[in-house]
Amino acid sequence: MLAEYATLLGFYIASVAVLTGLATEKDRFPRRFSLLDLALLGIATHKLSRVVAKDRITSILRAPFVTYIRSAGHGEVEEEPRGRGIQRGIGQLISCPYCMAPWCATALTFGFIFAPRVARLFAGILATVAASDFIHRAYSATQSDE
Repeated sequence: MLAEYATLLGFYIASVAVLTGLATEKDRFPRRFSLLDLALLGIATHKLSRVVAKDRITSILRAPFVTYIRSAGHGEVEEEPRGRGIQRGIGQLISCPYCMAPWCATALTFGFIFAPRVARLFAGILATVAASDFIHRAYSATQSDE
């Protein structure tokens, strides 16, 4: 399994290196990120990583790499990696929101660098959905079983 992890890590590092090189060449790096940008990126990363790894609707994207186990409630599913080699490695990556978070954060952050208006729009949508999720859960918790 370590070889598969090394392959995935190598792909990630190579992608970040290429994108960093392009951003450097085009002088696209911001001098700093605002606290609002960091908060937006954090909340959007949380939601995007959960959508990729757990959402029932995106299970079609994970299907070649995971086996469905059961519904996990609130529109999410529980799955486990399947297969061998790189198939299993990808399955482990895309079925874990904690594992997906760095990949999602990287994609969103480079979005802010190369297409900031579009990336902020999508990050705003994701952050709004995350806030809605928390409000739904808070509302459900206040309801009594009458």
